Formats: sequence, structure tokens, C-alpha cells
Amino acid sequence: MRSVALALLVVALASCKSESKHEGAPPPPAPSSPASGQPSIDRCAAGGGVLVDAALAPLFPRARGGYCLGEASDLKTYGKEGKLGIKQLCETALDGGCEEYMRFGVTRAAIFHYAQGVGGGSVEVIASQFPGDAALSLFTTRLVGDLDPVDPAMPRPIAGVASGSLGTGKAYVVRGSYFVELTYSNEIETPEQLAQSSAAALTALAQDIWAKLPDKPATPAAVAALPEADRIPLGLLYVTNDFLAVPGLGAGAVGFYKKGDARWRTAVVASTDAEQAKRAMQTLAKRPGALPVAAVGDEAVQVVLAANAERPKIEFIFARKGASVFGIGDDEFVPGVKAGKEEKLARLRPLIAAATK
Repeated sequence: MRSVALALLVVALASCKSESKHEGAPPPPAPSSPASGQPSIDRCAAGGGVLVDAALAPLFPRARGGYCLGEASDLKTYGKEGKLGIKQLCETALDGGCEEYMRFGVTRAAIFHYAQGVGGGSVEVIASQFPGDAALSLFTTRLVGDLDPVDPAMPRPIAGVASGSLGTGKAYVVRGSYFVELTYSNEIETPEQLAQSSAAALTALAQDIWAKLPDKPATPAAVAALPEADRIPLGLLYVTNDFLAVPGLGAGAVGFYKKGDARWRTAVVASTDAEQAKRAMQTLAKRPGALPVAAVGDEAVQVVLAANAERPKIEFIFARKGASVFGIGDDEFVPGVKAGKEEKLARLRPLIAAATK
């Protein structure tokens, strides 16, 4: 009898609990996704957060590819028109790489996040502005400052993004004065899952951001003058001063090229007119060991240079035609593969000839 009564009491209690669910009690938690363990409620269903910054809001989507902006309070701004001074970017935000930001003259930075609507993914955004062409210089220095562009560890280009790169969990986008870092994280994913999902999320965001970023200043003329044929993807280094570690040479661009087993570099010295180009050639001709080269353009010189003071020296031949200065050099990453003088001239002459058209 006692056991029967106890059973009836349990049934009654269960009945009361069941009825209470329909009488104003909070709804049960959203069911979890078996794959992610995260609530199935879409955090982006309402369209995402808003960037409470007049300059940034038009440049970054509220939502893209299943991700949306976080809360407005998530935004932190530094430097010009920011809530914090630019030096506080180093003190409060960046654990590493801040010296590089300062060296390239960062003027403004903002940090905010995108959250995955359903799942555990998050993308941190660091959007920074730099004077002149320094954003592009920072981007190319990070990519090939010390790394061979054919190295398997190199990031890859992003479809639909003229200046950007994609690695595992990290993407860069650069346009005009903006340099944007996108960093993906997801604590519930395996490394293999993270590699796949980060590529999808970062690609979608990078494409949208690049399309919205202003294109001023435009691509530097020295970069635009580099030939496209045989250039290694992302094989570009742009320097705003003391090009090729030559004091006073100014800005310039180096392209990295490969055809079969042959590797070489094409250099373009930035110049706005013939007089500036002549001064650049004079600066090169004064380098130790420089030798004149006859019958190429208006003037030509053979010289040994390095990308910077810490890098191996390689041989270039530079030639000027009017306001254009081009150079062809060996590639330091393949020290055993060097082109002779005639091979360098064979690559240099078409560039000089095209400069006259």
C-alpha cells in the first residue's frame, strides 16, 4: 500500500510540473546542435550589431556568411578621432606586432568582432589606417619580408580581393590607407575543422570588406608597372623609402618571378619625372662596385644590392628610359641559381622598350 501511495505521489508531482510549463514559466533552453554543442538560436537573426563609428560603419558589413557584428560596446578605437590614444594600442590591445604598426606610422585603429550566428565561431577585426602608401608596404613586408613566396607556409590570394591574403585562421585585406587583419577562432573545432570553416568565414568577410574600402590612395605607380606574366602569387614587396637598402633611393617595388626552374626579381624605382629618375640612377651608380652598362635605355648600371641590411646581396642591372627605372636581379631564396648578364638584359630590354610607348 505504501508503495502504491508513493507511486501516486510521484505521478501527481510530475503532473504539476508538466502543467507549470504552460502557466507562465520561462521556456526551456534552446536545443543544442549535435555537431557544435552550441544553442541553435541564430544570434544574427535580427541583422547583427551596429558599428557606432561614422567612418567605419559604411565599410564593414553588419552580417556576412553566417556571421554578424557583435554588440556596439565591443568597439574600441584608437588614435585620430578614437576614444583612446594611438599609443594605447600597444598597451591595451596588441600583444605583439605593435612596434611594426608604429614603424609604419599607424594613425588610427579600431578593434571589434563578428560572431557566428549558429556555432562557436568568432572573427576579430583590427582595422588600421596609415599615411600614404604605408598600408601596402606593411602588408607586403609581412608576407615576403623574410619568406620565400613559393614556400608552402605562404598564405594564398583571396578570390575577388586584389590585395589580400588568406592563411589558416588569418586573413589580411589592404586597400588605400586601410590595412585590415581578420583572425578566426573557434574553441570547439578540431584543427581540421577550423582550417575549413575559417577559410569560408574569412573569405566571405574579406571580399565584402575589400569591395567597400576606399581606393585612395590608388595603387602606387611602381607596383602597377611590374609585369604580371610569371609573377609568383603574392610575390610583391613595396617599400616607401630607402628602396633596396639604398639611402636616398626613395620608394620602389620588387616583384618575385618564376618560370620553370628560373627565378628572378624585377624592381621598379618610383619616380615622377625624368629628373627624379636620373637622380635615382646616380644614387645607384655611386654604390660600391657599381659598373656602367652600355646600349640599354638612356643609361644603365650593374650593381650589387640587398633587400635590407640583414639580407644577402644579389646582383641587379638597372636601366632608365625617360622617367622609368627598371631593374632585373637574381633571387636570394635560390642562391645557387643566378642569371648571367645577357639573361638579365634579355628580361630588362622589353621593359625599357615598353616604357617608351
